Amino acid sequence: MKPREIFFATSNQSKFREVKALASRFGLEIKMAPFETVEIQHEDLAEIAKQTLRQALRRLRAPVFVEDAGLFIKALNGFPGPYSTYAYKTIGVQGILKLLEGKNDREAYFLSAMAFGDPELRVKVFMGRSDGVIVWRARGKSGFGFDPIFQPKGCRRTFAEMKVEEKNKYSHRANAFKKLAEWLIGS
Repeated sequence: MKPREIFFATSNQSKFREVKALASRFGLEIKMAPFETVEIQHEDLAEIAKQTLRQALRRLRAPVFVEDAGLFIKALNGFPGPYSTYAYKTIGVQGILKLLEGKNDREAYFLSAMAFGDPELRVKVFMGRSDGVIVWRARGKSGFGFDPIFQPKGCRRTFAEMKVEEKNKYSHRANAFKKLAEWLIGS
């Protein structure tokens, strides 16, 4: 049975905007539940999302989903990966570009783990991925995080050079949410 109202437990307005733009296409109403969490440190984004979901379910006691994402850069052996938020806060976009100086392999991907749960204890994780490259210099003002340096495969613009609607055609978060929405509609 499709829940009428689903909460997205996040304090990130940009993430919420991206997901809300997709939700109406599936006839879902998404509400933001500002949520600060104690995020575990783990190599597996799905495990981080499940742990965060457990905290959100205890607090909200309603259908809710959470999302954890990471940028994985091949030339840096997958760094920053699950530590992307920390890397962004500490070294930022310019720090990543500095780490890539002298490296021609710019292959990277964003990975999103979206975990849904409800009071009936249904818990499900949906993964989304966006392959692309790290550009040589930051470009664009939209989006957040590492969006100015990530250019999805088949595009000439970075995520930060795209409007939300265009970004949602390529993004890891949109891919994960589409899977979640289709599952909700079919369940």
